[in-house]
Amino acid sequence: MAIVVVAHLIISLVHGMAHTEARIPMSTAANIFVIVVILAGPLVGLSLLWRFERAGRGLIAATLLASFLFGLVNHFLLVSPDHVAHVAARVRPLFTVTAALLAMTESLGAVFAVRLVRGSMQLS
Repeated sequence: MAIVVVAHLIISLVHGMAHTEARIPMSTAANIFVIVVILAGPLVGLSLLWRFERAGRGLIAATLLASFLFGLVNHFLLVSPDHVAHVAARVRPLFTVTAALLAMTESLGAVFAVRLVRGSMQLS
C-alpha cells in the first residue's frame, strides 16, 4: 500500500506543477478536494495502517476511488480548461501523462485496498 500511496503523491505533485504551468483555473471547492481528499487522504490512511489497519485501508480505498472519479470527470469527460485536450500545448504532454498515471494508480490502488479491507488478499 505504501508504494501506491507514495507513487500517487509524487504523480499528484508533478500533475499539480503542470496545472500551475498551464494556468488552469480551479474553484475553491476543487482546491479543497485536491488538498483534503487527493493529497492528504491517502497519507492519513497510510499513517493509520500501523495502528488501525482496516480503517487505514478503508480510507485509502475511499480517497483513491474519489480521486479517480474526480480526475476521470475533470480530465477526460467534462469539456473544460482541465480536460486533457484543452490544456495549453506546451504543457499538454506532461499534463496528459500525469493525468493518465493518476487514473491508473488511483483505480488500481482503490481496488487493491478494497480487496485488503474485504480480506480477500493478505499482506505477508
